[in-house]
Amino acid sequence: MNAILLLIILIPVIEIYLFIEIGGKIGALYTISLIFVTAFLGVFYARYEGFNTLRSGLSQMMKNELPIYEIISGAALAFASLLLIIPGFATDLVGLLMIFPPTRKLIFLKFSKNYSTKIKKKEDFIEGESEDIDDKNG
Repeated sequence: MNAILLLIILIPVIEIYLFIEIGGKIGALYTISLIFVTAFLGVFYARYEGFNTLRSGLSQMMKNELPIYEIISGAALAFASLLLIIPGFATDLVGLLMIFPPTRKLIFLKFSKNYSTKIKKKEDFIEGESEDIDDKNG
C-alpha cells in the first residue's frame, strides 16, 4: 500500500480518536475551544518564525551566501502552518514541533542523514583509463 494513501486514511482516524478521548475528558466545548486556540497561536507563532527566517535569509544574501537552510526552513514553516490550521491534536503537535527552531533542526538533521546515505548508496564509480586516438596513426 502506498505510504501517502496510508497517511490519508490514518491521520483522520487518529484525529477522530483523539477528539473523542479528549472531548470525553474535558468536554466538547473545551475541546472545540482548544482546537481554535491552538490554531490561532500556532499560526501567530508560525508567522513570527517566518519573518525571522526571512530576515535571516536576507542577511545571508547580503553576505553573498546562498540561504539554503532558510529556504528549507521557510518551506517547513509553511507546512507547519498548514498542519496547525487543520483541526486536530496530532497535526497540531507535529506542526508545533516543526515551528520551534531546535526541533526543526533535529528533524532536518534526521532527514538529511537519511538523504545523504541514500545518495551514497547510489554512487557507483567505474574507474578506467582513456587515451586519445589520432586519425593519422590509425
